[in-house]
Amino acid sequence: MGNLLLSSRGDICPSDHVNGGKFVARRISKGITYYFAPLSGAEEQALSAAKESQLHTALCPISTPSPSAQLLSDPSPADSSSSSPLLSDSPSHTSASSQNHSQSESTARPLLVFFSWLGARKVAVAKYRDLYLDRGLDVLLVQSSVMHFLWPRWGLDYGMEVLKVLEEPQFAGRAVLVHASSIGGYTFTQTLTHIAKGKEKHAGLAKRVIGHIYDSLVVGSLEHMAIGLGKTLVPRLESFVKNIAMLYFWLFKTHTADLYNKSIQVFQDIPITAPALFFFSENDALCNSADMETLMDRWKRRGMTVESRKWKESKHAAHLRCHREDYLFTLEKFLNLLPISSFKAQM
Repeated sequence: MGNLLLSSRGDICPSDHVNGGKFVARRISKGITYYFAPLSGAEEQALSAAKESQLHTALCPISTPSPSAQLLSDPSPADSSSSSPLLSDSPSHTSASSQNHSQSESTARPLLVFFSWLGARKVAVAKYRDLYLDRGLDVLLVQSSVMHFLWPRWGLDYGMEVLKVLEEPQFAGRAVLVHASSIGGYTFTQTLTHIAKGKEKHAGLAKRVIGHIYDSLVVGSLEHMAIGLGKTLVPRLESFVKNIAMLYFWLFKTHTADLYNKSIQVFQDIPITAPALFFFSENDALCNSADMETLMDRWKRRGMTVESRKWKESKHAAHLRCHREDYLFTLEKFLNLLPISSFKAQM
């Protein structure tokens, strides 16, 4: 199955082997892909034995009441259905359950939600994905479009889509670790906006997040955002794109800048209080390091555990490549703070 990509609709299309074929990839939507470990042989046998036992119990009850006893009991329709194991699941539910088992998804593993940077290449993303797959986590990859940023309303819609995915049965109840890189931090913030608005409705998800990691978070003014667009979209015309972006933000202020400011406020007052880790550098044009320090101090005053690694010189969204050993050491140290026993490999 390692060379197949399965969508939630059941269509199949070619895909690369995931980490030597040890993991399976399933496309949930255009920008969201789920990478997971199939059940082991022992887990498959245990699941099969449990299903056989349940079927045997349903078909072979210990005792059968006599016809006279059945007439005297005169059960109501509701009682009759609840007392019959064969009626406990609807056909559609049983079919969906069987489909999930046939895909051999293990819902016991913690889930890493990776919000990637804009225009990230598959090979580059795979390096982060495999770090966590090898450490006992499944990975939900969330990729953003530039339009999610340029028109925040669409970004909010996408944030809600991510939120709904995380609350689906296959993910509900699982411990969640978030890793957001560059614009991925913006997409995660759009998801947080919905969590903040519906605190009671989404309280379960907020509590399931055991840690959040930010790599090259874009922090600062609108100018920093405009610079980021120039460097990402057309590096050779960086200044031109920046000026066009600033004009765009001014013309559509109520639909862009005002919503960005609201998102920044949500992030500053983040509804998740799990430990956080920041990777950033002083020479990153997309990140004002002073503003970053202010944000971290704000979270610390709220009682949050905040760790960080700052380099004097590095490259935006490429700290893992530029400072691999230092990056991995800091990441492993942070992960050891979290209540997860699934980290099986050493970095």
